[in-house]
Amino acid sequence: MKNYKVILLLIFLLFLYTFICAISYVSAASQDISNSVFRLHVIANSDSDEDQALKYKVRDALLDYMNSLTVNCTSKDEAINIAREHSNDFKEIALQTINENGYAYDINVEIGNFDFPTKTYGDISLPAGNYDALKVEIGEAKGKNWWCVMFPPLCFIDISSGVVSEESKEYLENNMAEEEYALVSSKSDLGVQFKFKLLEFFGNNDLISNKNILQ
Repeated sequence: MKNYKVILLLIFLLFLYTFICAISYVSAASQDISNSVFRLHVIANSDSDEDQALKYKVRDALLDYMNSLTVNCTSKDEAINIAREHSNDFKEIALQTINENGYAYDINVEIGNFDFPTKTYGDISLPAGNYDALKVEIGEAKGKNWWCVMFPPLCFIDISSGVVSEESKEYLENNMAEEEYALVSSKSDLGVQFKFKLLEFFGNNDLISNKNILQ
């Protein structure tokens, strides 16, 4: 009986050690991935066809403007600073687009750290977790969300073909550790797939998230 208890204790300690190692790995990898990208989050007023169509028009107007501002941007911090400096412009552009389409919704623009689900952009996938982002809420913001990555500029992929430009991938690779870039850019290796699933699991269960708003 004594040996049985010892075996159970060793199994429990091994499980605990494995769990702590997994948490530590996921925390470090998630932080590195999060620190490498700045995202855009647009929320529609509602799920009606009209409000969803309006959301995409607002999105396109914002992306056109952001692309003109960040054409020579080389870092996430630079992209965030540009977004901060022009946050009122983003709001005005969104309001103008809404008014031109016959609506009178208000707009809320916020730069902060927000929850994101797992999203795939062409052949790049980002695991669920908390990311720095520019969030744009249209009206009551009760409709479906639209997400993309403002830096590196994954927003500007060819949506019809789902291809991320080599330049965007190069930006991402240069701003990430080799391990983390492999996680988001490849799913062919079973080891990479398992690690990515760990990131998804802990990200979705909010065990390692950082909810601090950017100051």
